[in-house]
This record gives sequence, structure tokens and C-alpha cells, in this order.
Amino acid sequence: MDKLKMHSPDLTQENIAKLAALFPNCVTEARGKDGKLKKAVDFDQLRQELSNHIVEGPQERYRLDWPGKREALLAANAPIAKTLRPCREESVDFDTTKNLFIEGDNLEALKLLQETYLGKVKMIYIDPPYNTRNNLIYMDDFAESNSEYLARSNQSDASGNKLISNTEANGRFHSDWLSMIYSRLKIAKSFLTNDGILFVSIDDNEGANLKRLCDEIFGEGNYKGTIVRATGQTTGQDSGGLGSSFDYVLIYSKDPDTELSGLPLAENDLERYEEEDERGKYALWQLRKTGSNDRREDRPNMFFPVIDPVGNNVYPIGPTGYESCWRFDSKGYAKLVSENFIVWKKRVKNGKEVWWPYVKTYLEGRTKRPSPLWDDLDGSKKASIDLRALMEGNVFDNPKPVSVIRRLIQILPATNKNDYLVMDFFAGSGTTAQAVMESNQADGGSRRFIIVQLPATCDSDTNAFRLGFKTISEITRKRMTRAGVKLKADSPLINRNLDVGFRAFKIDSSNMEPVYYSADSVKQESLLAHIDNIRPGRTSEDLLFQVLLDWGVDLALPIQRETLGGKEVFFVDETALAACFEGGIDEALVKLLAQRKPLRVVFRDSGFADDAAKINAGQIFKTLSPDTDVKVI
Repeated sequence: MDKLKMHSPDLTQENIAKLAALFPNCVTEARGKDGKLKKAVDFDQLRQELSNHIVEGPQERYRLDWPGKREALLAANAPIAKTLRPCREESVDFDTTKNLFIEGDNLEALKLLQETYLGKVKMIYIDPPYNTRNNLIYMDDFAESNSEYLARSNQSDASGNKLISNTEANGRFHSDWLSMIYSRLKIAKSFLTNDGILFVSIDDNEGANLKRLCDEIFGEGNYKGTIVRATGQTTGQDSGGLGSSFDYVLIYSKDPDTELSGLPLAENDLERYEEEDERGKYALWQLRKTGSNDRREDRPNMFFPVIDPVGNNVYPIGPTGYESCWRFDSKGYAKLVSENFIVWKKRVKNGKEVWWPYVKTYLEGRTKRPSPLWDDLDGSKKASIDLRALMEGNVFDNPKPVSVIRRLIQILPATNKNDYLVMDFFAGSGTTAQAVMESNQADGGSRRFIIVQLPATCDSDTNAFRLGFKTISEITRKRMTRAGVKLKADSPLINRNLDVGFRAFKIDSSNMEPVYYSADSVKQESLLAHIDNIRPGRTSEDLLFQVLLDWGVDLALPIQRETLGGKEVFFVDETALAACFEGGIDEALVKLLAQRKPLRVVFRDSGFADDAAKINAGQIFKTLSPDTDVKVI
């Protein structure tokens, strides 16, 4: 039986394998830090393969660069030997909920979740640190010491003497912040569905850098625009420059052809729909195209004559006399005429009355394009007041308004509202989770969320600490719990099936003990000591969820425990996976499991009664359930 690898994927080696399929002559071998030979890329040869001239050295190019960028990419691709441990006591409706809450560093969380949720997340919203203070909470292995940074960025000489003053203003904080966000966004892109959307909140401090960074990761063609959000509070008034009453939400798609959805019409929009016929209320829009790309040369096939009620040819002529175009080609226009969508009205043009065509646009199903200026939603002060009321005290500074994230959900590309994932790996107080639950309450949807929050310590002089919260992640959990209780209480009959729960997990070291051998120290007794390589204190449920991660199985699937042959067996979503981690497994139990025909089955490597039982287990499944994938840990 094959063993599960029990660690996150090594993206570097996977990418090298893809390159090897295209350019086998560009792949060689090199020794890693562990002394083992691994596949490596001959970059000089690869550059030559991708060039139509002789490549002699590095070339200047347009790109965003900073000290530590390559280390950040390496950090994004490097595997980790960690796992997610379930915390039933900190969860809500653990056995029935489809939502996930993960406590731990979000870079590690993204790596652990990547195989399971690759291409399955419809919306990612993040509100990362705005880098307005002297320290970042998220500091990774690629973050350099001050002396390393000064040397790398040529700000000190060989003796360590500073060459310029005020090093903070010369990019170190920008570089650390860019490295932090780069590695996370690099991985996050792979989570998105083909029509998935990334929303990132930011302010002026790093907005320009973030835009260029996202252009690099997602491609400039996938930029969908920037929302300017009125915060309702003016900041930076002591800076000597302009104060700011706005922050921003950058929008990127996975696919350039993806279109955002429109928003429901407001009251003033409805006033236009004053006409009515058997189809319903409608407004009249000019048949001539207006706005950008409205000239004949822009759409030549949409410049043609139409016949007015008295038999005259009418052409799409613009207000200053230029040749414009209609909204439809001739075939489309003919169809509109046949279906009674065209209305002729008299209007004054160049001092005389003329007939002019209009097209009916019906109210039903009508939406409007989202504006880039959002000044009609709750501001930051209202968000703080609402959170204070929910939490019975001031426990979190500057939360995002729930209404903002609910509107972001509204403008997602047209989709089945009953089945998609929303991810937020800078969860903060948990606004995204509450917005998802409220959206489901409003329209009966069953959107799911995955949110991640670092257990950053609440300072002892904060109100949150005084109210009993030791970490930010505790605030996140409490807010989600209270928001869910409130939603259920507000309309209990409507929301009987509303999912307001979450399965809580904590990132921890792997459940498997590390085993190290040197060539001259391997003895029989040391080998026997490592037959059972499970860390002390780890439960069967701990092992189960690491297996789910390793096999790429949804962590929110229902789990049943049964007793078969006197042993505890887990069944995930009935037949998606069966797992037994107990000892003394014999052929009788294996036969019972094989008869259930699970897609996957996993045992503890040391759990078989004897070698014969382990060997025969594989044969039993081949006979009774040949499609089952059998593995051990």
C-alpha cells in the first residue's frame, strides 16, 4: 500500500515537472539544503529556449521589484509539514455546518488548503494590514534583518555603515509588506474558480504598489476596476497634505472575459420606467448608441438607414453632426421591430421636428452597472457602532462595514447563489463571515465561507483584553457566533436551515513524528521505535482531517462514526472516504469495509494485526471493491 505524503504540495517541483514536459533540456539536478538531489531548472538554457536571439545576460524590463521578492516567491512555493487540528469545543454546529474557521498564519493555511480547494472559491475578499505602523504582524522566513536589508539594497558598505538616513522611508517597510502580500496572493489565485473574483481593500499608503503587484500576478487584462469607498472619517489631517476620507477595493478576475453583475435599481432609477404594456413597465432608450465607441468607424455594421413612420431614411447622426451608430445591427433591429420593441417619437433636431427611434427596455430583471464610487453605504464609524453593540463592548478597531462586503457579493458574476465559496484569509473581526450569513438570510442562498485569522495577542491595555479576549481570533469566533444567534432570532421561521455554524481548526505541527537517520547511527532498535510514527496526544479525528487535506477532500463534508468489527471507523460523506486508525485490524474488518465500497480507505500503517493481514487487505479490496484507493499513514 502507498503512504500518504502528509505535507502540503511542493509547488516548485510541480512547476519544474511542467517545464520538463515542455523543455526537457532545461531541467537538471541540484542538491537542496537537505543534501538530496532534486530537479532544478537551467535558467540560462530556458531563457535561450524562449528567445529568438542569443541570450548573454539579464535584461532590463518593466516590472515591480523589491529586496526580498525572490525569497517571497520561494516561501510561497515551499512545502510545509503541518496540519489542521479540529477544535470541536470552539466550533458551532460542527457536525452539520459547511463553513470553516482556521486559526493560524494565513500563508500556512493557504498552503494546507490549496489541493482541497483548488479552483473552487468564487470570491476572495481580504482586508490586509495597511502598513501604516512600524511593524507587520505577518513576518515570514523571507523577512530580512535590518542589516541584511541594508546590505541587499546597497544602503550600507562592507563594514555595515549606513549610506543613507531614514531607512524606513527608503523602502524597508514597503519591501516587507510587499513580500508578505505577494506570497499569499500568489497562492490565493489558484483557489479561484474560472469566473472567480478577488477583492482587496487598501488605502493610499500601499495602493499603488498593490495595483502593480496584482497586475503581475493576475495580469493587467484581469483588472476590473477600483471601488472608492467613503469611510465617513477623515484621516491623515496632520500629515501636511490632503486628508483622506476614502479607502479602496481593487478588483481582479481569474479570467479576463469574466463580467461583474449589475446592482438592483434604486428608487430614482425606477422613476424612468413610467410606460407599461402587456410585458410590463418599460423605459425608452435612444436606439442610437451614446457614450464611448459611438462612431461609425467603431461599429461599421451598425451604421445603416431605418425607415421612419412616414417612409424616410433615418441614419444615426450624432448631436454635432458626426456619423454615429445604432445599438444593434440590421438583423437585430429587424427582430426588435417584429417583436414590437421599437417606438418612434417626434423630437426637435436642428430647429425642425423629425421622427427618432427608441427601444423599449423593460424593468423586470433590470440591473445597473456598479459605480466605482460607493458613498451610499455605512461608513467606518457605523461599522464600529454595530460591532460594539453585537459584542457588548469595543473590542476591535476599524472593522469593515458588513454592507460593503454584502454589495461585493451582489456584484459577483452571475452564478448559482446556492453553491459557492467565499474566502477571507485576513478575517479580522469576522465581517466577511457575517456578510455571507446575512446574504444567505436575505435571499435563501447557501453560500459558504472559509476564513483565516492569526491568533495575534490582544495587548493588556486594550478594551478587548479587559473584556476577556486574549487573541484577535477569539474575537473573530465570538463575533461569528453572536451574529449567527442574532440572525436566527430575528426570523426563526424563515431561517430554520440557515447555516450560522463553523468548523474551527488550528494550524499545528504534523500529526506524524519526524524521523531522522544518519548513515552510521541506524540500529535495529531505533527502526523498531519508529514503527508507530504518530505524535503523542493526537486523536483519530486529528488524523482524519490530515488525511482529508492530503487527499484533497472537502473539510466540510459530513462525517459519521461507526463501530465495525469492534473498531471505530470514520465514514466521510458516506462513501467519499473510510478511515480506521485503531490497532489490531484483521481480515474480517477489511472485508466489512470493502463491502461498503468507499472511494478511498486509509489505515494506520502499524494498525494491522500482523503482516499477513496488511498484505491480504490490499487483495481483499482488489477483489470486493477494485475502484477503492487504499493507503496507509
